[in-house]
Amino acid sequence: MSKIKLAIVDDNTFLARAIKEKLVDFEELDIKYMVFNGSELLAKLEKSHNLDLVLMDIEMPILDGIETVRIVKQKYPHIKVLMLTVFDNDENIFNAIQAGADGYLLKEIEGPKLHNAIVETIGGGAAMSPSIAVKTLKLLRYPERQESLSVQEEEILLSDREKEVLEQLAEGLSYTLIAKNLFLSPSTVRKHIENIYKKLQVHNKLEAVQKARRQSLI
Repeated sequence: MSKIKLAIVDDNTFLARAIKEKLVDFEELDIKYMVFNGSELLAKLEKSHNLDLVLMDIEMPILDGIETVRIVKQKYPHIKVLMLTVFDNDENIFNAIQAGADGYLLKEIEGPKLHNAIVETIGGGAAMSPSIAVKTLKLLRYPERQESLSVQEEEILLSDREKEVLEQLAEGLSYTLIAKNLFLSPSTVRKHIENIYKKLQVHNKLEAVQKARRQSLI
């Protein structure tokens, strides 16, 4: 069986070496090179695109991982790309998948699991860390969340007090109970709720709670 030719793209040399260390004992893997950002990878690929898979960081200077995946997939569709990241935030996951990433893993992944993910991806699978798989399912379950990400919905800022009120509202508590729990008067609670509705641009409790959850405000 021919070896799987890999490249590692990461601006953090310590983490890049740690990834290489995890894979060094697997004989069927051939780590061709490590580079520090997307543009360095593209320069290498211009010279030779004889590569099977790239392990790609997301947050990098000059050319980040998401933009790099998009270009790699357009120019060299045969190359598989596994995103390796420290963060599993929703927007990165969504953007990376949209850009054409073949899988999405957290950097803390153990060597044998990373090796399996590489083999799986080369075989046409889609490898994902469990926490990322859960978030991806949520993105699919709430298509409106995807729309809000893709159109860069304006960030909604709620005060800490408004978040507290909204959290209690989400639990189905009445205005009177919320007032009692937060040591506020019912009219103050009502005022907070009016402000929350205005900021979220919603008209009732259910819409407010759904939108706040979608935007990870509560």
